[in-house]
Amino acid sequence: MRCDELIQILERLAPVGCACDWDNVGLLAGRSDKEIKKVYLALDATDEVVEEAVKWGVDMLITHHPLIFKPLKKINDTDFIGRRILKLLRNDISYYAMHTNFDAAPGCMADTAADKLDLTQVKALQPEGEIEGIPYGIGKTGYLKEKMTIRELAELVKERFDLPFLTIYGEDAPGASVQFIGISPGSGESLIKYALDSGVDVLITGDIGHHSGIDAAANHLAVIDAGHYGLEYLFLDFMENYLKQEVEEMLSIRKADVVFPQTLV
Repeated sequence: MRCDELIQILERLAPVGCACDWDNVGLLAGRSDKEIKKVYLALDATDEVVEEAVKWGVDMLITHHPLIFKPLKKINDTDFIGRRILKLLRNDISYYAMHTNFDAAPGCMADTAADKLDLTQVKALQPEGEIEGIPYGIGKTGYLKEKMTIRELAELVKERFDLPFLTIYGEDAPGASVQFIGISPGSGESLIKYALDSGVDVLITGDIGHHSGIDAAANHLAVIDAGHYGLEYLFLDFMENYLKQEVEEMLSIRKADVVFPQTLV
């Protein structure tokens, strides 16, 4: 299977048109006519991931977060991004990123996260548009099957996403119990406004700063910060299952180990 043929399959799942305009998705390095037999899946193109991809002899690396995000004026071995790109190119590895298009596309990141909590009456937290009449957007709102305290919800999030830890802002801010919630995997500070506008009692997301957290609590919105990685590493299992369904007989697929970048001491 050629790289451009595999890209068509990836973009059937998460069209690039679903990506935010500030994002950088698609084939970021390598040959579109490359013959693909081995695919490696990872959340980030770290040094360890690139080294493992080279060691396994992969033909294509697919990540969620794009290694090339801001415009590059130089590609050389004097900085970590340049070194990784050079290593990929030297080893003829095509590199593809599916970021906010995967976050927003129907059935992908946001819907999968909502499904993990068994939410009902699910809608986009930050609507972006429609694909063939199906709405899509960043994050989701929905209802838990039953009311629970913020602490009980936090324990449920830890269990369903298999998290080592999380933090809570405004545990008592929305009242004794909650049922209408928002969830947005990744960095969610910019989603607080949408959460307040939607009327949810709690937002589950990542990368919440001190001031954003306490300001949300002052507006009666609790925030559960489950970490950027903690809510998004579901990308690995999701994409492995998707590719196995679509192209299993044509490709060997391997995914990076789940390694949380943060530790609690």
